[in-house]
Amino acid sequence: MATKTTPPKNKFSNWARLGLFWAIMILAALTIFAIVAPHDQLKKVDISQVIQQANEGKIARIEGSGNELKITPKGEDKPTQTSYITGGVSTLLRENTLNEEAKKTLGLEDTPPSQTGETLWNLAIIIIPVVLIAAFFMFMMRQAQGQNNQALGFGKSKAKLYGSDKEKVLFADIAGNDSAKQDLEEVVDFLKHPKKYQEVGAKIPKGVLLVGSPGTGKTMLARAVAGEANVPFFSISGSEFVEMFVGVGASRVRDLFQKAKKNAPAIIFIDEIDAVGRKRGSGMGGGHDEREQTLNQILVEMDGFETGTNVIVLAATNRADVLDPALLRPGRFDRRTNIMLPERKDREAILKVHFKNKPTDNSVDLDKLAAKTAGSSGADLANIANEAAIIAARDNRKKISNADVTEAFEKVAIGPERKAKVMSDKEKELTAYHEAGHAIVGHVLPDSDPVHKVTIIPRGGTGGVTWFLPPEDKSYTNVYEFKDILARAMGGRIAEKIIYGADGITTGAGSDLRKATEIARDMIIEQGMGSKLRDQVFHEDNGGMVFDKITHERPYSDDTAKEIDREVEALIKEAARRAEVVLSENRKSLDILAQALLVEETIDDADVEKLLKDTKLPKEAKLYA
Repeated sequence: MATKTTPPKNKFSNWARLGLFWAIMILAALTIFAIVAPHDQLKKVDISQVIQQANEGKIARIEGSGNELKITPKGEDKPTQTSYITGGVSTLLRENTLNEEAKKTLGLEDTPPSQTGETLWNLAIIIIPVVLIAAFFMFMMRQAQGQNNQALGFGKSKAKLYGSDKEKVLFADIAGNDSAKQDLEEVVDFLKHPKKYQEVGAKIPKGVLLVGSPGTGKTMLARAVAGEANVPFFSISGSEFVEMFVGVGASRVRDLFQKAKKNAPAIIFIDEIDAVGRKRGSGMGGGHDEREQTLNQILVEMDGFETGTNVIVLAATNRADVLDPALLRPGRFDRRTNIMLPERKDREAILKVHFKNKPTDNSVDLDKLAAKTAGSSGADLANIANEAAIIAARDNRKKISNADVTEAFEKVAIGPERKAKVMSDKEKELTAYHEAGHAIVGHVLPDSDPVHKVTIIPRGGTGGVTWFLPPEDKSYTNVYEFKDILARAMGGRIAEKIIYGADGITTGAGSDLRKATEIARDMIIEQGMGSKLRDQVFHEDNGGMVFDKITHERPYSDDTAKEIDREVEALIKEAARRAEVVLSENRKSLDILAQALLVEETIDDADVEKLLKDTKLPKEAKLYA
């Protein structure tokens, strides 16, 4: 778990800003109150009238404050009138304007004029603008300081630090990948007991490259190494090194390695290292390209590890073929650990881990699910478990059933059902024959995977799905199997042609044709399975940047490119011919399966077997006796 601490300095500055804010608010409130606060509303009268009323005995009290007089008439308990006379009460007593009785009975009181209100007002006029100006300048200085700090911290590493916390990952928490864990256990031992290796003259490996498909658990295994060794774990993505400004990535690399050395023994984990580790010389900036400078700095830092610097660099990628050779040489990434897709027993173990804390009923069969999920990664299996829980919760059930698991598996594998999509009867019929064509060709051909499910309900981005699942895990695929895959891919288009004519075909086969073409090209270019180009491989790096593809020539001539096109065309035509032979021979079964799909919409493997029990493999469709 990442640790996050707030420096006391920041805490203090936050309190200071808060205090300043409330001070300004209080001063503003006082100012507004002084301006709008109602003063005593006294009636103004002439001094002659005041003297007349006093002589007539109608005034109880006269208070003087400077030149101002406040008059309290008889029957009142506070002043209600005001008047002005130069000299105030003293002038009234000195001049013979009041009769003797009035002088005796009036409570004449002379007090010095109060300067408090005026003083406060004058202070407010001076202080408030000063405070506001000071606050403005402090705010601007803070902003400038923040920008400066950002500029100074631009080259700092963005790596997340994972320490020996409660949520640390151990090898026991990871199901499957036994061979990878065995390789990485040595790395753990290096970190725990470096001296025993140094005593016999062994050098601790500087780097370990984890290679595997997305979702196979590369990051999790790297964290498990740190958890087992109980050392700090600095994690960063390769893309976080690269910015638009040249030199920033190299600066971040230096900062990252410095932090790791200070916390040694430690692990640096660079995820998706191919983002900065691609072969040099292919970028638009040549040797001055930001990505290349970052890579150069990584190489320098790994070379700069001193003997006894107990820091190991782990990196993960799914494109090891595009990495710069300088990264892979001994002394940098000394070891390469391949993380494969889980086998059946590993998939079952992974599913048990993800279903461990989820309530399931007795109908859930994880072994059967593991058998059906060949080719799935650990992330895919985790997603299936989560989707099953979501489906159960959606239906307000407390336990997950096998039906939920099956629905979750199909949702993850082929996409969710789009039952809301309205299809006309004509579209349904066309989809039924299209999917029936796929199913029959795949069912009849001997080297094709068996049919698992056929549906005309739109799923994901398709109008219908014919789903083939291998009965067991496969490590290799031969030419016969590839050709059967091509034929069943063409089955939908050929079924449309048989039912609706050559010009009645639709765009529904677009994805099938694209897939078939990709498989055929892979057979010729990558696998050396062509007819004339047998045992020759013409590898193309399709994962490079656009500029790479523009500047780099193809690894084969124009004549070879034409031959590749002819080989691909021949494979596609052969697949179409075989599919047409199969469907023409089994036309009755095509109609039966299509009509069943129109009624049932979805047919499982057992029912497919029953409906297609009378199908035959024509001699013309055989590849071997």
